[in-house]
Amino acid sequence: MFPTVSAYKNQHYSELKRECLQQKKLFEDPEFLCSNRSLFYRTPPPGPVQWKRPGEMCEAPRLFVEGISAHDLNQGEVGNCWFVAACSCLALKPQLWQKVIPNWKEQEWDPDRPDRYTGIFHFQFWIFGEWTDVVVDDRLPTINGKLIYCHSKSNNEFWSALLEKAYAKLSGCYESLNGGNTGDAVVDFSGAVNEPVSLETGSFRTDSKTREKLFSDLLNVNDQGGIISCSIAASPHERELRLANGLVKGHAYSVTGVRRVRLGHGLLAYFKNDTVDLIRMRNPWGKHEWRGAWSDSSEEWQKVGSMERGNLGITVEDDGEFWMSFDDWCQNFTDVDVCRLMNTSVLSLQKRWREVVHFGSWIKHSEPLRNRSGGCMNHRQTFLQNPQYILDLQDEDELLVSLQQRDMKIHRAHGQGENLTIGFAIFKVELNRKYRMHDIITQQNVATSTYINARSVFLRKLLPKGRYIIIPSTFTPGILGDFMLRVYANQDLICRELDVDKPSVRCWSSFMGYPQVVTQVYVHGAEGLENQDSSGGADPYVIISCEKNSIQSEVQKDTRDPQFDIRAIFYRKKPNKPITIQVWNSNVVKDQFMGQVVLPAVLKDSADPQKLQLKKRGGQKDGEMPGKISLRIVTVRELTAM
Repeated sequence: MFPTVSAYKNQHYSELKRECLQQKKLFEDPEFLCSNRSLFYRTPPPGPVQWKRPGEMCEAPRLFVEGISAHDLNQGEVGNCWFVAACSCLALKPQLWQKVIPNWKEQEWDPDRPDRYTGIFHFQFWIFGEWTDVVVDDRLPTINGKLIYCHSKSNNEFWSALLEKAYAKLSGCYESLNGGNTGDAVVDFSGAVNEPVSLETGSFRTDSKTREKLFSDLLNVNDQGGIISCSIAASPHERELRLANGLVKGHAYSVTGVRRVRLGHGLLAYFKNDTVDLIRMRNPWGKHEWRGAWSDSSEEWQKVGSMERGNLGITVEDDGEFWMSFDDWCQNFTDVDVCRLMNTSVLSLQKRWREVVHFGSWIKHSEPLRNRSGGCMNHRQTFLQNPQYILDLQDEDELLVSLQQRDMKIHRAHGQGENLTIGFAIFKVELNRKYRMHDIITQQNVATSTYINARSVFLRKLLPKGRYIIIPSTFTPGILGDFMLRVYANQDLICRELDVDKPSVRCWSSFMGYPQVVTQVYVHGAEGLENQDSSGGADPYVIISCEKNSIQSEVQKDTRDPQFDIRAIFYRKKPNKPITIQVWNSNVVKDQFMGQVVLPAVLKDSADPQKLQLKKRGGQKDGEMPGKISLRIVTVRELTAM
């Protein structure tokens, strides 16, 4: 299915253009006026501004001059190198920029039909899970007749300036683009999932294996059409500080190539199979390049054959684009945004991801069970009031989770606009859980993202088969906001919000009974089991039963010391009925019963594992070693306590 596109401010490009043609006028956008309010909210531009149409700045304006290229763009007066870097990345991906600039041939100036030009353009952005069409007129801010913000190298090419105007309209004004994140802009251009990587943490700079894995990941992302950007962290007074090696601190660079380059000349290069990992970047300024090894005119290029150099497109000029060794890149840069284009198409021949998307809100309510803004796990009394999403994995899988909040730049003019500090936690829960969690102590926290005031937070985690709950939250309780949760895996996903706190009271509850006690059971494993096969082991599994409900664990292969790690929860209508835990041995012909534990009707809470006696039906034979099951009763409580 093709994604639907909504019209921003209910402005429909085709209707507005048709109206301009009928009235023989040039479009003037009433939703983004040529005024100071559209330029700034605090700091005015460095001079008197005139809004001019492209035809007033040059003789033959074009949307594109000789196609679209990463070399087209240069940064203007506003500090939006992050946006320009994202545009440079966009220019390298035809399948993306043709979505962001729809029907570009129809929007292009037609010198043979000047009467068809109406001064209206439109661009599409992926905003909070929805493609949004933004209309702008072609009046652009200038000082002394020159564009003051993003512009192309060719003075008659205007795609970047018009695209920036549409993005500024979404953000409230041009000044709102001062300071941002390249990964966020790439997500807005593509709907990608952004994974931030810190090169300062971990062992990227010290461990060659970790560095090699990162390079392989980036090579794979780049080959599959993903977008990568990077920067060097800087304090406020160091922003855009030029270093002796040619790099600039606090400045966003677009990664335009990731290659494993063959060393040597002629046929000898193919027999030796020596390679070097290189990465290519572009400075949005269009100048100032890396001066170290593998820079444009460095002697290292003599190690590479002429054909290989030709394939890499080496140019010795200060055009802002340069190569570095991956080792030097890891040592000099600090922050990376890896934007993956998640292929979810069932018709694709490439790797396909399964996706689930949920939209939710952190809301404040006076009733605890209806409050959905509980803060992070530091606030144990309120954390579980946050939205909860249950997820089933049928097999072990690598899970990719992205939590994104609404973009806040549009509120900067009102003294707000800062991102909320957000994150999420993942818990492995009982296989039969179908109501919301109410006790964090009794659950297994298998992963927690960082909590950061970024627009999105990402986590990648390998998880075993089982049932999980994902809880997105703000860092502090009582903070309100909207979020989008995206989950990806290699298998079909079943993921839904848990919005029910306990079993419902129905008209027949008075006759059939209503749960009086909630019991959680956690079986760790068993020891001392009998040998059941020639290898000296068994294939045991556990069944936990209560009031006609039962949960079965996975079969543990060839062991007498199984680790079941199975959790179950029971809403008990008849608390006087016991809970039974049985251990069976899996067999092709007929499963063999190995023993059981019958828990008493009245249970004592236990936070530590208990070793309880396994008993066979009908007792034990002389000389037979009794098995012991390691069992923990997590909690027993009255349902009304929830």
